[in-house]
Amino acid sequence: MAGSTCYTSRSFLEVNAVPVKFIAQSRLPTPLGEFIMHGFDDPDTGKEHVVLTMGDVGDGEPVLARVHSECLTGDALFSLRCDCGSQLNAALTEIANKGRGALFYLRQEGRGIGLINKIRAYALQDEGADTVEANERLGFGADMRDYSLLQPMFEHLNIKSVILMTNNPRKLAALEGMGVTIAERQPIHTGKNPHNEKYLSTKAGKLGHLFQDA
Repeated sequence: MAGSTCYTSRSFLEVNAVPVKFIAQSRLPTPLGEFIMHGFDDPDTGKEHVVLTMGDVGDGEPVLARVHSECLTGDALFSLRCDCGSQLNAALTEIANKGRGALFYLRQEGRGIGLINKIRAYALQDEGADTVEANERLGFGADMRDYSLLQPMFEHLNIKSVILMTNNPRKLAALEGMGVTIAERQPIHTGKNPHNEKYLSTKAGKLGHLFQDA
């Protein structure tokens, strides 16, 4: 990880002024199988987050899990500028194949800068900036996401240990810092295409993402 990169002005575990609260849960039938959708409210930001679980995730055994940040363009609009939609699909498919797991879907669009600012960042990338340079030109850190909001979600679901599907060392550090055991890191390499080669290279070179085991 490049030491000069400032991810965010907030620490991994800075506690929100008002903790994230569980609100409700329901069945969520999907083409991959039936999940349980758990809804959480973050009064500090006004954002609503969800966790999709399958099987018994609170039995004390390591849970196959992914922490996924919202990406409207990739997750819902099939953008090829990133690998987000492909990673979401791969993670849900893997959980369904195992019959047990959890996907934490955090409403932190554009690594925390929001959708409109993400579009502004894309415009700068169209002019030649990489994803980190674009964020910084808009006055943001390279990664503004706050993973501290995960702690009450893990506690509610009684998840103590995970097999984490990620390439991002910052997620590993955040979960370990809140006392979650990383039993294993499972790389998730999918979605590479000619439109996102520079994006993926920047994630590896400037944000320290772990692609060397692809």
